[in-house]
Amino acid sequence: MEPEPNKPAIPISIAREQELIRLLMTFLFTGILFMLLPGTFLGVWNLFAISSAQSATSVPAAWMQAHGHAQLFGWIGSFILGIGFYSIPNLRRVSAWSFWDGWLIWSLWTIGVTVRWLSDVYLWQWRVLLPLSATLELLAVVPFFARSVQGHRLQKKFKDGSGAWALLVVAGTVGLIVAMLFNAFECFRLAAAGASPAFPPEFNGRFLILSIWAFPVPIAWGFTARWMPVFLGLKPLRSKLIIAALAVNIIGIVAAFAQSLLPCAILLLAGAICMVCALRIFESADKPAKIQGVHKSFPLFLRIAYVWLMIASLFAVWAAIEPSAAGIGGAGRHALTVGYLMTMVFSVGPRMLPAFLGKKKLFSERLMFFALLLTNVGCLIRVSSETLAYQHYASWAWAFLPVSATMELTGVVIFTINMIGTFLQPPLLTPATSKCGAARPVQDAI
Repeated sequence: MEPEPNKPAIPISIAREQELIRLLMTFLFTGILFMLLPGTFLGVWNLFAISSAQSATSVPAAWMQAHGHAQLFGWIGSFILGIGFYSIPNLRRVSAWSFWDGWLIWSLWTIGVTVRWLSDVYLWQWRVLLPLSATLELLAVVPFFARSVQGHRLQKKFKDGSGAWALLVVAGTVGLIVAMLFNAFECFRLAAAGASPAFPPEFNGRFLILSIWAFPVPIAWGFTARWMPVFLGLKPLRSKLIIAALAVNIIGIVAAFAQSLLPCAILLLAGAICMVCALRIFESADKPAKIQGVHKSFPLFLRIAYVWLMIASLFAVWAAIEPSAAGIGGAGRHALTVGYLMTMVFSVGPRMLPAFLGKKKLFSERLMFFALLLTNVGCLIRVSSETLAYQHYASWAWAFLPVSATMELTGVVIFTINMIGTFLQPPLLTPATSKCGAARPVQDAI
């Protein structure tokens, strides 16, 4: 769309960017609320109850699933949808009012996840609210995918030969849609004939594999492939190995639904190993890491995240060998969601979001470090104590579950304070910012 007559191009371009930034900030703030309240806080509450009773079954399954849904889809899902919409190619060629679909996606997604949490926790009219939440979530991701495909088709070519990382992100988006379809199917089935809103254990185990390994994990791989070679000074990526890792990962997920849990776990481990080799994240760097604006521990924690990925993959194999060992499977999922995904977000977020949001810099580098330190130490205690306690290897380990939960909650609160402080900083992008040339999308300057 061409600028209106007698109006300069720069203010119009900046107005579009500011509208996108407002939309992105809304997604991010919503994700932080889900992470802090129904996600982490409910998880802490659950762990205190489990530790007190010294029994993993002392908390209703619906409560545990409400916590997981809020963390995975409410927090990580909101972050990914917001950043994904903001990053759609050629989105800035349309006028600001055309971003109504972004606000629609946010509304449907936020209401859907909130209704799901309420139906699982309070059980009020859950036979109506459960399928309603699944429908709203599905209605949110379908237009997001359509908008993304439209944006990429308008783009004539990928910049910098970025086909491999873009393939990972697209695969993760497709994984989200597939997960939402399975979620809707089970929600409607339970509403019609179920005794509670909690997914049955067998279905829930496979649904978690699909929801995590098909959605946020490939997208996290894609973000690493897109930005970390520059920020960490890594050697050139092995693109063919990235594609092979993705293929092996998909086959592993399919194996889970074919009731072949051990082959599934082995394939997921093989895919993770291939991806680590493809990203070359543990190899010596070619160039110094770019740590301006973030804490100097940034490269270390990025690599620690991939250590957690390998630990989670090994735990998945262990859990498949001993399927009755609930503590091993739960510890492995925690290593994946908190150890890998949360460390990735807490590391990459402070590095990328100030630029995305048009802010001067991160609010506090020290807060970034303490958030990462506390969540990683807490995760280490949680994975160790859950394995020892749930399997009855050591009764004293039950007492450490609340310790791990408190440390992780403190890390989440610190991250929240740091992000809110960053959000509240004055923007760099204003109509008077530039006197020559058109305004450039913020992420192009990263």
